[in-house]
Amino acid sequence: MSSPRVRILRVRGRRDADLPLPDFATPDSVGADLRAAVEKDVVLAPGERKLIPTGFAVAIPPGYEGQVRPRSGLALRHGITLPNAPGTIDPDYRGEIQVILQNTSVSPFVVRRGERIAQLAISPVTRPVFEEVDEPEALGKTERGAGGFGHTGR
Repeated sequence: MSSPRVRILRVRGRRDADLPLPDFATPDSVGADLRAAVEKDVVLAPGERKLIPTGFAVAIPPGYEGQVRPRSGLALRHGITLPNAPGTIDPDYRGEIQVILQNTSVSPFVVRRGERIAQLAISPVTRPVFEEVDEPEALGKTERGAGGFGHTGR
């Protein structure tokens, strides 16, 4: 399977030339690191969330989506997460990628320019055709049935 071509634009041009393009930390990394394109340090107080710019807009090809995901190290060490993770970037969106960061810890966290704040994964998607049925039996029988959260006991 060939890799999709994703065009990328620095939304503020040369003003963000110091920020590297999203990049993969290792050859087998699934997510490319997104960095903070803040002009000055941004403090996230405990429990606070803020929208942090990345400085880039992308053109994701049809049939794919972008997923913005938290960085595990920030979550573990500092309690920094994305409340809407994974955030979806649709293939027709052309605005700047921005990341909602939330501080779930009891200490303030400082977001600095160029800091890796999230990861971007590009994944193929399917678009289903929904077919309405009139009876529960038309959904088909399964062992689980309608059992909800915690139903399997694991």
